[in-house]
Amino acid sequence: MGIDESHQSDPHRRARLRWRARRGLLENDLIFERFFGRYEHDLTDADVGALSRLLDLSDNDLMDLLLTSKAPEGNLDSPDVRRLLEMLRSV
Repeated sequence: MGIDESHQSDPHRRARLRWRARRGLLENDLIFERFFGRYEHDLTDADVGALSRLLDLSDNDLMDLLLTSKAPEGNLDSPDVRRLLEMLRSV
């Protein structure tokens, strides 16, 4: 992916990612709003990929990961996902 195709340089890709991050649980929405406010323009392609995998989860499963009630398992147990979870938890 070239620089012109990156998440950071394309406002439409950023908007789509923000829209996809809208959740049914208010708590998740609040975390994602603060996350994007702090990190949106600094996300790498690996971060966006990890975030996309997390956004495939149900609201409750995602909240369990965000609150450290559960640890990432299976294909979510990767350095990229763990790094992104730490970023989400820090906001």
